[in-house]
Amino acid sequence: MRQFVLRRVLLAVPVILGILVVTFTVARLIPGDPCTAALGERATAEACEAFNVRFGLDKPIIVQLGIYMRSILVEGDFGNSIRFSRPVSLLLIERLPTTIELGLAATFIAVLVGVPAGMLSAYKRNSTADVVTMIGANIGVSMPVYWLGLMMAYVFAVLLKDTAFWLPPSGQLTPGLLPTPFYEAWGWELTKDTAAFTIADFIANLEIINSIITAQWSVLQDAIRHLILPSIALSTIPMAIIARITRSSMLDVLGREYVRAARAKGVIERKVVFKHALRNALLPIVTVIGLQVGTLFAGAVLTETIFGWSGVGRALFDAITGRDFPVIQAFTVVIAIGYVAVNLLVDISYAFIDPRIKLQ
Repeated sequence: MRQFVLRRVLLAVPVILGILVVTFTVARLIPGDPCTAALGERATAEACEAFNVRFGLDKPIIVQLGIYMRSILVEGDFGNSIRFSRPVSLLLIERLPTTIELGLAATFIAVLVGVPAGMLSAYKRNSTADVVTMIGANIGVSMPVYWLGLMMAYVFAVLLKDTAFWLPPSGQLTPGLLPTPFYEAWGWELTKDTAAFTIADFIANLEIINSIITAQWSVLQDAIRHLILPSIALSTIPMAIIARITRSSMLDVLGREYVRAARAKGVIERKVVFKHALRNALLPIVTVIGLQVGTLFAGAVLTETIFGWSGVGRALFDAITGRDFPVIQAFTVVIAIGYVAVNLLVDISYAFIDPRIKLQ
């Protein structure tokens, strides 16, 4: 197991380096330039020249790439944001927890609804439940996230404004509600610009976790209410895909001889479905869940923009429009690392789901 994990991590290194190079190159092929995006269309040639010198954009691309790769690999530094004039690492600490919370909530909803729906559809094959479930799955796959998000915001924030079903259409917390970081609530004295403070600040930016461990229940309730609409909008497509794969996998397993033998022996139907059928159908289900988790982080770009969330997706969108190369590169690499990590966990889970699979 240890050798398998180490080998997979080592194989992921050239993939991530390749993504770095490709992202670095493609970002500079986007029409427009950072100077015009930052200083405006009327920026003089002298101002743009000074701007390019300040951020090292006056050097040849191959030289810029060498400096950037050395900065990451040797110093662990993603550089400074052109737009905000702040270290990109600080932006990651601020924005990444938001995307993690949104992605985990969307994954939870997608799995919680998609797997049972697919199981029900397979068990009740060709019934009304099967037809309704698959129609819903097809609609979910076909429905654009940006349209669904806008419609949900309109319904729950405008049409249901004066009812108990009203939900906030944007933001992570109600303006003016300032949660206390857990390290302040617990009286920890942390020095800024240290690893301990960085980790603590990252955890504190996970609003739901921070509010639970500090017993700020009003903040928790407000954070959950703000999370409902974007997480449902983001989970719709993965939910539909998971439901369809679950149905297909369950149909294949339910027709196997060992399932028919279990029923012939008089095994309780619940055991037949969950112990014999579901367990043997899990491999493709787990695989598609892993792929969809990676897709969720990429899809968060639209969702966060629509609902006004300050996460990785929103920051990446703003960085692309503002030609903020360091932010584009760093946030793309973070998403790529998330993909690699999820795929690694999926591969490891195979050995626990099916003991016949050996990780070597």
